[in-house]
Amino acid sequence: MAISKIIIVGAGPSGLLLALLLARAGVTVELLEMTHELDTNPRASHYTSDSCVIFDRAGILDQVRTEGFSPNGVSWRKLDADKTRLVALSNPDPAPGEENDPPFRHRMVCLPLHRLGKILETAVLAQPTASIRYDYKVVELGQDDDRAWVRVEAPNGITETREAAYVVGCDGANSTVRRRLFGDWVFPGFTWDRQIVATNMYYDFSPYGYDDSQFFVHPEHWHMVAKIQTDGLHRVTYGEVGGLTLDELRARQPAKFQAVLPGNPTPEQYRLVNFSPYKVHQRCVDKMRVGRFLLAADAAHLCNPFGGLGLTGGIADVGSLYEAFVGIHTGQADDSILDKYDEVRRRIWHDIINPVSSDNMRRLFEYPDADEAMEKDPFFKMLAAAQNVAAHKEDGESGEGEILSPPPVSYP
Repeated sequence: MAISKIIIVGAGPSGLLLALLLARAGVTVELLEMTHELDTNPRASHYTSDSCVIFDRAGILDQVRTEGFSPNGVSWRKLDADKTRLVALSNPDPAPGEENDPPFRHRMVCLPLHRLGKILETAVLAQPTASIRYDYKVVELGQDDDRAWVRVEAPNGITETREAAYVVGCDGANSTVRRRLFGDWVFPGFTWDRQIVATNMYYDFSPYGYDDSQFFVHPEHWHMVAKIQTDGLHRVTYGEVGGLTLDELRARQPAKFQAVLPGNPTPEQYRLVNFSPYKVHQRCVDKMRVGRFLLAADAAHLCNPFGGLGLTGGIADVGSLYEAFVGIHTGQADDSILDKYDEVRRRIWHDIINPVSSDNMRRLFEYPDADEAMEKDPFFKMLAAAQNVAAHKEDGESGEGEILSPPPVSYP
């Protein structure tokens, strides 16, 4: 039986992407957003090949590629005078004419998340079966056997009820939908005792031999530097001790940049565009489906940003939920498929996203120095072994058997 309408709460990238996919499949979608515009704070910017497959399905991949770029790879480095590269993964360019051939069409692409949001917003508004309502704040939820509804505070000050066959919460880490379903303080998991400061900034890294993306291994000054726009805008994300106020973090920022960036710059030597501290969590709900209410992306689960698994996992949620809804809409499945969505996506978070993202962050600071990290960390040892085999092959040595290339890594 065709789905009459789906309400999506939250016009972040996950909500917009789900709305676009569903509208292109002929499903009527209403997107409710409590703010009056898209979020422009510094957030994720790198999209894996799996994410690009879903962008392609949504019809936006070519535009994302035109506005963004494919990074040349990622490395892990020491925080010494030479910023010594320890290990690296490359992201090679296709040969001329191969840009749309597998796997190059879906190779990693970089574009700041707020720019992706504008692409998605424009595409959603072009769909005849989709609408976006800004300044609509959800305050209550309800459902029965046939429908779900939300009570919202509308821009005119009037409280309205809006109903649909299903409601999807894509409203982020502080999700109102999740809080109304489970309670304000129910979000299983933990918060790291360290916090992160994400910044966007302009600085000339060209004299220092930096890759497009790199992580620095250091017990105090662990951080990441990544180019996120072709005009030289960089994301610098660094770790800080927990418990500091916003004013304290701002006061520490110049000294932090001077300690971690090449050339030890002072504030007049770079341009700081955005400064966004935030706490870091590893959390996942016990259910991503409660009757006619579904949760996806940060509303359902959180992880630290090192490795990009939060963004990648959210986009994968959207792709899976879209397929489930289309199956229902076209009569190929009943709504028990939504229980399978809940089961599989939570299992993937527990088995893959949580442990891998935790390791990605922990390896940056848990060792006394980078040399010990290289000796003991399994991921670094795997990369080093693969690079040694590749170097031997270049020298004409056969080696003793094959070592598989390391799995793809997504960046923050």
